[in-house]
Amino acid sequence: MSDLLNLIPNLIDGLLQTLNLFIIVAVISIPLGFLITLSVLYGPKIVQLLLNCFIYVMRGTPLLMQLMVIFFGLPLLGLKIDRFPSALLAYCLNYAAYYAEIFRGGMLSIPLSQFEAIKVLNIKKVRGYRRIILPQLFKTTLPSVTNELITLVKDTSLVYVIGLTELLKVGKTAANASASLVPFLAVGLLYLLITAIITLAVDVIEEKLEF
Repeated sequence: MSDLLNLIPNLIDGLLQTLNLFIIVAVISIPLGFLITLSVLYGPKIVQLLLNCFIYVMRGTPLLMQLMVIFFGLPLLGLKIDRFPSALLAYCLNYAAYYAEIFRGGMLSIPLSQFEAIKVLNIKKVRGYRRIILPQLFKTTLPSVTNELITLVKDTSLVYVIGLTELLKVGKTAANASASLVPFLAVGLLYLLITAIITLAVDVIEEKLEF
């Protein structure tokens, strides 16, 4: 018990690092993914081609490798980025690609009649999308977005590769020092707590989106 109590300050520091990375990436990557979706669907052909290539590369290569390329590879080109900004860049680009495909699927699932109705009724496109299309898109894609958010919580553990200390690394260091599984159990409970909070929050949002 005393070992666990001594571990609490380090666990809190690791938890804060994990939450910090998670929140910033989620806030940036979700809107970025939506903008990519709009550009892929309605942008010029060259933009569509470039963004589809970007999505293919981001989804087709491991996030761990992307972290290493950005942190260790960019300095070879004369562009050095600190550890945390490197992690943010890698995670935001990676998750934006996944969210872009989620939103694209959501847009394609909306019946064409909805878009035609906006034109026939002479509703301005911005207002039509805001009042008609986006609520449907948000409701349709919410489960998939939530799944990616939960995955993001766990993927934050990959930042160890560039020397950042987060929740799992704290648990691993403590487990090696004490030759005990208790730190891993504590870390696992914290991960479960975070995902439980996300799940409950989404359940509340889904109840309010019933229409």
